[in-house]
Amino acid sequence: MRFLNRLPILGLTIALAASTFPAAAATRVEIQGGRSYMDGQGTNAAFVEAVFDEHRIGTTRFSWSPDVSLGWVGGRDVPRYRGARYGTSDDAWLLAGGARIHYGDAGDWYRPLFFSFQPALNTGRTQALSSAYEFISTLGWQGRHVSFQIRHVSNGRLHKPNRGETMALLGVGFDL
Repeated sequence: MRFLNRLPILGLTIALAASTFPAAAATRVEIQGGRSYMDGQGTNAAFVEAVFDEHRIGTTRFSWSPDVSLGWVGGRDVPRYRGARYGTSDDAWLLAGGARIHYGDAGDWYRPLFFSFQPALNTGRTQALSSAYEFISTLGWQGRHVSFQIRHVSNGRLHKPNRGETMALLGVGFDL
């Protein structure tokens, strides 16, 4: 329920982040939800992601698009971490920005596959996400209105503990 109370803040943050990009840029907005796991313990996760105009990388078949996202990973009760400095009950909010990378031309069967990488700021301190900075790596498939992602969030062993969150997300996308 705490997530629902923060939906207006989520919308405002995405709108502000999107306003920093050129108005002429094509924007895809995805609302993603699914389950996240740490040490085999699951919780809910949700993200709103904006993907902007695509740019070719030189004369290669690779292209990249700037993307920003705001995510939420719910807390969970894991008894063995109740007394630890970093517990598991806190929700984590992530604000990230990076690039989504595609390979191939418009008609290629593998063109909908993508990889993205985003440095992120984190509000929570948990066994999985213990620092103010995290890195988000995503491997996914992007259809016209649906997407599927396998996403991992971690601080890259720059701070302990570093259990990370690994999640499967299903998204609904639309173009603005």
